[in-house]
Amino acid sequence: MTLGITDLATFILGTIFIVLLPGPNSLYVLAVAAQRGIGAGYRGACGIFVGDFILMVLSATGAASLLRTTPWLFMLVKSAGAIYLAWIGVGLLRAAWKTWRRRHEVASETPPQGDQRRPFRTALMISLMNPKAILFFISFFIQFVDPAYPHPELSFALLGLIVQICSAAYLSLLIFAGARLAAGFRRHRRSSALATGGVGCLFLGFGGKLAGASLG
Repeated sequence: MTLGITDLATFILGTIFIVLLPGPNSLYVLAVAAQRGIGAGYRGACGIFVGDFILMVLSATGAASLLRTTPWLFMLVKSAGAIYLAWIGVGLLRAAWKTWRRRHEVASETPPQGDQRRPFRTALMISLMNPKAILFFISFFIQFVDPAYPHPELSFALLGLIVQICSAAYLSLLIFAGARLAAGFRRHRRSSALATGGVGCLFLGFGGKLAGASLG
């Protein structure tokens, strides 16, 4: 046992598999890196890190258990999250349509700049407005913390650090992969429009899936 963690190897293995599962967090970071470059991708990744950290703190302190014991609060957070993901999807579809209409124009080699803080804020909101993620942190973390250990905060801190390291490694791969796609997308507006539209549809799907989520 290490710092009150009952099965560290199983936790690490499970975390790796969970991080690799596709979801709105990783998809958004990949899309933002493909559209705006490595810097914007890492700003989005930082939003994910902060959001996950907040969720882990809520789980460790027991505050997140309110979602399980208060159905109306769960429904409120779930609905807000679903609407937000759908709103992002609609925005991506609109951007894809605009790009498609300009597909025959000569593309600029300079990626769009925009508000440099937006990837962080958007990724943070995507991370936080997912009640299923909060419930996951509750059920997953508790399984690996020894209730008899006198300093459970150290156990949660180590588990959280492992999650963040795995997440950082995976998101970095996605960011650099997205950056490699960016040059091709800037040269081929049709491909860019199709890819952006596809991501938009996926976000609409994530929103619909979240809307149908339940406490069980």
